[in-house]
Amino acid sequence: MDQFAQFIPLLLIFAIMYFLLIRPQQKKLKDHQSMVNGLRRGDKVVTAGGIHGKVVKVHDEGDVEVEIAEGVKVRMVQSTIAQVISKTEPAK
Repeated sequence: MDQFAQFIPLLLIFAIMYFLLIRPQQKKLKDHQSMVNGLRRGDKVVTAGGIHGKVVKVHDEGDVEVEIAEGVKVRMVQSTIAQVISKTEPAK
């Protein structure tokens, strides 16, 4: 019984770390992944580097083509999209 009492503080520390650090990070990652998977043509986005642009094409390989200025298109990895500023209406 005395040995079990020694592990109680360690279990409490792990539980606190899980609820304060690990769980919120997993939720944030899941939200970002669903946002990236929901990207479609016409969405206005901000990249992780702070570049504003408009999604021109979504490729199957996990890449997106973003127009950052008129006639300037950049192909980048979908996960580098940090934020979607405005969504387009889905096609009917």
